[in-house]
Amino acid sequence: MTKYARVRTDDGIVEGTYDDGVVTADEGEYVVGETATLLAPTVPSAFYCVGRNFGAKVEQMDYDVPEVPDFFIKGPTSLHDPEVPIPYPSFTEELTYAGELAAVIDEECHDIEEDEVDDYVKGYTIMNDLDCLDQERRTARKAFDHSAPLGPVIADIDPVGLDMTTHINGELRQEDNTANMFIKPREVVSFLSERFTFAPGDVISFGSPANPGLLERGDECVIEYEGIGQLRNTVA
Repeated sequence: MTKYARVRTDDGIVEGTYDDGVVTADEGEYVVGETATLLAPTVPSAFYCVGRNFGAKVEQMDYDVPEVPDFFIKGPTSLHDPEVPIPYPSFTEELTYAGELAAVIDEECHDIEEDEVDDYVKGYTIMNDLDCLDQERRTARKAFDHSAPLGPVIADIDPVGLDMTTHINGELRQEDNTANMFIKPREVVSFLSERFTFAPGDVISFGSPANPGLLERGDECVIEYEGIGQLRNTVA
């Protein structure tokens, strides 16, 4: 399995393969925490985000089960780096987390079949789909600056059958497996590609398991997906 990372170094921002804290690129080798700082692994032109895609979540929230992907879009200013404190938005008192699997597009594509998706996806990472519940309508709730912490790396893995957890201040809040998605990742990417032309680096997320919950100032949120690692942020 290959992992990819994007880091800030004395040589500038560098992208390369990642192995046990070491990033190898054309410019050389960099050690995260010593000669490199981990950044979000991609800079998307857009985030395409799917909701209502896990059985327990739909039951918990009393949603209807969607027949096709239910989606919305976050803009590029939603991007937020791992390990960097999340600014608590001034316009809400109900900020929530949601630990989601996300695909990263490798090359431009449009209207691709499900069996072609692997040819256009670089791999999978983790996104925290932050949500301001007390705002009206989904764009106002979800598409604000820093609303999509992303990382820590991109992993070239099969997205189906991955265990996940979310811990807040060490307490387990979410636990599920991507096999329990109603609409699996490759089907989602194919469906959305009929409507949008994806650019390299774009992100498609696949919804949150049950128990998304409130974040308070000072909380630490750690989302883990099997084979990818941990997306960790505190709330400023």
